[in-house]
Amino acid sequence: MLDDVQVASFIDNGYIHIPDAFPRALAAECRTIIWQDLNASPDDPGSWPTPAAFRPDYPSTPFVSAAATPRLCSAYDALVGPGRWAPRRSLGGFVIRFPGQETAVLDGWHVDASFPGPDSSPTDYLSWRINIHSKNRALLMLFLFSDTGEREAPTRLRVGSHKEVARILEPVGDAGLDARELAARADPATADLPTAHATGRAGDVYLCHPFLVHAGQPNRGSHPRFLAQPNLEPAQPLRITGPGPFSAVETAIRAAIG
Repeated sequence: MLDDVQVASFIDNGYIHIPDAFPRALAAECRTIIWQDLNASPDDPGSWPTPAAFRPDYPSTPFVSAAATPRLCSAYDALVGPGRWAPRRSLGGFVIRFPGQETAVLDGWHVDASFPGPDSSPTDYLSWRINIHSKNRALLMLFLFSDTGEREAPTRLRVGSHKEVARILEPVGDAGLDARELAARADPATADLPTAHATGRAGDVYLCHPFLVHAGQPNRGSHPRFLAQPNLEPAQPLRITGPGPFSAVETAIRAAIG
C-alpha cells in the first residue's frame, strides 16, 4: 500500500513513481510480441521505424497481467478508492520511440483527452475532450516496458500542473474543452513549473493525475524505448462536491479549485 506521505505527494505533485510495479520478465515478453507486430528486430537497427511507432491495446495475458499486479491494484485503491476503478482488460496504447532527433506528434505539452464531444471525430483524438470531473479517466498511467534513462525519451512531466488545469476546466463545467484548446491554455499557464522525467527500469509505472500536463521527446539514446500509456477508467464518476470521503484524485481537484 502507498503510505500517507506518498498519497500526499501525488495530490501535490500530480504523479507518483512505483518501482518494480510488474515483473521485468513480463516486460520482456511483451516487447517480443510488439517487435513481431512491428516486423522489426531488436538486433537490426535497419528495421526500426522512426521516429516513433504506435500500437493499440493488447488484450493478451502478458499485457493484462502487467496492469493487474497486487502492487498496482493496491496503488489504484489508494489513489482512486477501493471499488471505484475498473480493472484493465487490455494494455496500451504503446508509443515506441526509436533513436534519432526527429520529433513526433506527442512531443507538445498536453493533457490526455478522455471522452468524445458532440463535434468530436473518431479519427481526430485532439478533438476529444476533458472536463472538471475527468469523465472516463481516473488516472493517466505510464508503464515502462524498457529501461528508460534521461536520454531514452522519458516522458516529461510538469510538476503540479494538474492544479492549474483544474482551475482552467472548472468554469466550463461538464462540457469541458477539447484537447487542442486545453493545450493552448495549459501550456503557457504551466510553463514556469519544474519538469520531472519518467525515468526508470522496465517494470516501473508512473501513476499520474488525469490533469497532469506532460509531453514526449526524441530518443537521444542508443536503444528503443517501449512505453504504454493507458488510462485507468473509473467504475463510477469522480465526485468533487457533496459529502466525502474523497479519493486522492478528487482531493487534488477540490484543493485546486477551492
